[in-house]
Amino acid sequence: MGRRGEKGKGRSYCDHCTALFSVLFFVTFVCFVGNSPAQSLESIQADLASGNTELKRNALFQIKNLRNEVASRLAVPLLNDPDPIVRATAASSIEFLPESDVAVYLRPLLADKDAFVRREAAYALRKDRTGIDTSFLVKLMLEDKVMEVRSAAAIALGSGDIFAMDWLVGVLKKKPTDDKEFLRRSAARSIGQLAQMIRTGKSIVVTPQNFLPEKYKEMPVGEPVTKTFQAFRDALGVLTKVLVNKKESDDTRREAAFALGAIGDASSVALLRSNLNSPDNYLAEICKEALLKIEHKQ
Repeated sequence: MGRRGEKGKGRSYCDHCTALFSVLFFVTFVCFVGNSPAQSLESIQADLASGNTELKRNALFQIKNLRNEVASRLAVPLLNDPDPIVRATAASSIEFLPESDVAVYLRPLLADKDAFVRREAAYALRKDRTGIDTSFLVKLMLEDKVMEVRSAAAIALGSGDIFAMDWLVGVLKKKPTDDKEFLRRSAARSIGQLAQMIRTGKSIVVTPQNFLPEKYKEMPVGEPVTKTFQAFRDALGVLTKVLVNKKESDDTRREAAFALGAIGDASSVALLRSNLNSPDNYLAEICKEALLKIEHKQ
């Protein structure tokens, strides 16, 4: 009996210790969670003020990972840093500010003397729907001497401003060349995203969505954008030429097919059906999705 009692006491004591440890751990964890953001911001501020490029970059990456406006504000002064690497990193670290603030802060970087900074600033505007910097992005897409910068601007123009349509279509009206392949692909993609934004409110999508059965594919809601916007009616013929042109890159033809589906006009049905058995499996699947998007409303 004594041994049983001792064992019972031992178990009771361990149970109490376990319970106490759990409480202490919980309190410590809550205190840590409660204080860690402030401590992180203090640490980040110190690194940003250090003058060391690597510390600044790491701090800017931490800011982006925190994914909130308060942290993003800390990155704003670094947009004027003398080091182009820091400026470029800061451009992508302010994305959790209000869209209008992001557009205003990044505008000077679109004219930065460093091409890498211009490219990152343009790409950072790909989610901006304010239209504040549209004219600046158009200028960058048409005139910049570096093709990667022009392509980044073309990507950003797919964020939701219809004003960009004529310029994006203009890029595709020119003959395809190897050096402009990514620019053309980006322009076609942005036309599709602009159409999709109008019909669904969503701008970013993977093409093709998947290779799953039709019932798992997300379909747009709304009439074909050609019924409302002349710019999309003008784009149909250009996108059609891109899709049938074997001299175009595979990726550009895929994006043209995606754009035709996003636009949703029934005049594209025959062409899209003709590519359902394409040896390019991705093009075939994108055409299948495009037909679903069109016929969903017909």
